[in-house]
Amino acid sequence: MTTTNTDSNTVNNNPIQTTPIQTIGILGGGQLGMMLAESAMQLGYRCIFLEDAPNCPASLYGKVYSSQQLEDFVKKADVFTLEFENTPVETVQWLQQLSTDSDTDEDINTNKNIDNEFSKKQGMYPPPIALEIAQDRLAEKSLFNQLDIATVPFLSVSSRGGYDGKGQFVIRSNEDIAKAWAELGGAVTGQGNLTSTPAPLIAEGFINFSREVSIIAVRGQGGEVRAYDLVENHHYNGILAKTQAPAIGTSHLKQMAQTAISKLMNHLNYVGVLALELFVCKDEHGNDTLLANEIAPRVHNSGHWSIEGAVTSQFENHIRAVVGLPLGDTAIVHPSIMVNVLGEYPKLVDVLAIDGCHYHTYHKEERDNRKIAHITLMPTDTAQLKERLAELVSVLPNKVGESG
Repeated sequence: MTTTNTDSNTVNNNPIQTTPIQTIGILGGGQLGMMLAESAMQLGYRCIFLEDAPNCPASLYGKVYSSQQLEDFVKKADVFTLEFENTPVETVQWLQQLSTDSDTDEDINTNKNIDNEFSKKQGMYPPPIALEIAQDRLAEKSLFNQLDIATVPFLSVSSRGGYDGKGQFVIRSNEDIAKAWAELGGAVTGQGNLTSTPAPLIAEGFINFSREVSIIAVRGQGGEVRAYDLVENHHYNGILAKTQAPAIGTSHLKQMAQTAISKLMNHLNYVGVLALELFVCKDEHGNDTLLANEIAPRVHNSGHWSIEGAVTSQFENHIRAVVGLPLGDTAIVHPSIMVNVLGEYPKLVDVLAIDGCHYHTYHKEERDNRKIAHITLMPTDTAQLKERLAELVSVLPNKVGESG
């Protein structure tokens, strides 16, 4: 979502920026905001951030305003965007009311129920079980019968606040219900660590899929959509471990994914970068098809490879869209693998001794399973990708990226 404090005209009912933009206000100050700011600086723009952690990664690139300084933040920026969809909805709504125009006809709601319903309407069907679990029903021993779930396991998911494996619990038997409630129940009342906005839990059935892929696209203020190639994702403890770009053997699915994400972005009148996480499954005829898992209305971890691996990175293209510049080429310049650094930093000298490695630190303190950096592996000889990946994994403290 993008809003602006400046004047604009419209082309085909889409706002086109007409007055100069100097300062971009970013809601959130994590590593995504940091990398957006890096791209903005290269294009001649400065960024400021709305973030309650004063020493956040993005603080290296601009002034950080706390949520108590929202009005000051708004006054200092010419256009606004966000780096994280868990930004409080009230903040975004208030910002939209103050802005002279907004590029979204519909709010992008972070509630997973709405994500699933919207995906179904767009022809990208979500997992077959997607329904709310009220607090009293979660506490019932007859949960499985109440939900009419024929098989277990299934996944209990918070409809707000979950990311990187947080906000979900696998229920394999009735005995797991109390454990799930202890971990996720706070989301229902808004009292837990996941979300301050009360949100229902969702029961999702397990999907028989062969691979998880994602597609990232950018939409400009004039309605142009450019999509990146499908990439394949592998996870570690529910957290993205590595992304391979492009996803090998998915050319027959490319048009389906591009059509879906274009339809989604056009329907929302969306401006900026958006990601669709997808499962590769079989349809009733035994042919490969795609099922929508999640919508991420922002730049996305599975697109970090694009900094070195694409003609124009997802971060630069998001900034171009936000300020009304022409969109850049999304073509892959060289196949690559992006590996997340989780929890503990490797020795930089060991990483850079491997040909083709590009290291990006987020300036975060070490913590178990925390994303603190990423490494894009892009050797000159594509045939060496697997060999170089093995070398890279060997110098990572927790060996993330080893399997899959």
